[in-house]
Amino acid sequence: KVMQRTNQLNSFTPRFDSEGGHLESETFLPNGDGKTPERFTDFEGKTSFGMSVFNLGNAIMGSGILGLAYAMANTGVLLFLFLLTAVAVLSSYSIHLLLKSSGIVGIRAYEQLGYRAFGTPGKMAAGIAITLQNIGAMSSYLYIVKSELPLVIQAFLKIDPTSDLWYINGNYLVMIVSVSIILPLALMKQLGYLGYTSGFSLSCMVFFLTAVIYKKFQIPCPFEDHDFHIGAVVECAPRMMTINSQVRSPHLPSQKPLFCSSSWFLPSCELGRTCPTKKRMQQVSNISILVMYTMYFLAALFGYLTFYGNVEPELLHTYSRIDPYDTLILCVRVAVLTAVTLTVPIVLFPVRRAIQQMLFPTKAFNWLRHTAIAMVLLTVINLLVIFAPNILDIFGIIGATSAPCLIFIFPAIFYIRIVPTDQEPMNSRPKIQAACFAALGVSFMIMSMSFIIHDWTTGAGHSAGGH
Repeated sequence: KVMQRTNQLNSFTPRFDSEGGHLESETFLPNGDGKTPERFTDFEGKTSFGMSVFNLGNAIMGSGILGLAYAMANTGVLLFLFLLTAVAVLSSYSIHLLLKSSGIVGIRAYEQLGYRAFGTPGKMAAGIAITLQNIGAMSSYLYIVKSELPLVIQAFLKIDPTSDLWYINGNYLVMIVSVSIILPLALMKQLGYLGYTSGFSLSCMVFFLTAVIYKKFQIPCPFEDHDFHIGAVVECAPRMMTINSQVRSPHLPSQKPLFCSSSWFLPSCELGRTCPTKKRMQQVSNISILVMYTMYFLAALFGYLTFYGNVEPELLHTYSRIDPYDTLILCVRVAVLTAVTLTVPIVLFPVRRAIQQMLFPTKAFNWLRHTAIAMVLLTVINLLVIFAPNILDIFGIIGATSAPCLIFIFPAIFYIRIVPTDQEPMNSRPKIQAACFAALGVSFMIMSMSFIIHDWTTGAGHSAGGH
């Protein structure tokens, strides 16, 4: 029995080729009896099912939720719901393609899927896209800390905004937060250990949602004694469907967070002993997307029903127009800052993994390298946030190119290349659907680039508050 158990364990040991790519484990492939569950063999994660849901949910949840009410104000309730539902379905389908491809080769690493599909160029393309996309995300999160945390401290302590005190200097604050909070969490060996911080981060966003719902019944409309837009008509009735110049599919804040689920899913879902199967990973993604979908819609709906057409691109700023020293809103700002801060380590993990896959594919885990990559990444991001205030414009271009690749194009073309033609011919419906999905990603990329270039040339992007 001992020898039999040893042979079973050895059969699940991943093998590498000369390029550092994982070879298929024969026990993962279907054996014809339909009884052996498909298992991933590239690494053994330590994350439970619940912690994986928290981690993925935290990766999906970001500052984009603050712009959902503004998006609904510019689309109407029904059109917003349609767009949000379409985004959720497309995100789930993207994850389905990734998992189907992973199921063929028995590995979960996004970069190694690229290697199995197109060799070293595929691995490098996926790794570079993940690195650039997530560095941009981390920069945007820390930029929020830099700009919002001083305002929160000023409001709580009633400090004069013109004061030059060091503890209301955003540059110092972002460095303190990075060293004291983000770096220790980023040095964890396993992503699963961050499940508790992810749960706390999501709790902060639940608090944000609860406050938005509560404020809907506290703030009356019309807004007496509060000047929102001089000369504008204050509307107090929701619009079911409307289209104006702000409706731009690739740029709607409602689309960005859920779309991120597919690009962060494989690196962040390290299911180990509890549920290392493709089916369980799909369940994690479905539950996470459903929960975030519900939270997004409720946040957008009640935020919009509070201010209607007067809602601003950043919802909390709109509440500040009512009362800049509202204690509840100040606490909500702290909760949102906490959630954003705790998301940075989650996003850093797939970046570090991508760098290791590209530069050290055959090296075993090493604490020195693990720590050095995290410190270098945080140092670079801090320098960008502090000394390059317009860096978000640059990352807008990067996001417009890398995000469609990670979300649409790569999952589709990897699927087409990896799934054998004897199992699914090129003219089969699944592969035709995947090809259409890739074409949709190319169209989104073109539209995003067009809108960004148009905003740069007209200055509309800055006047709209960066959204």
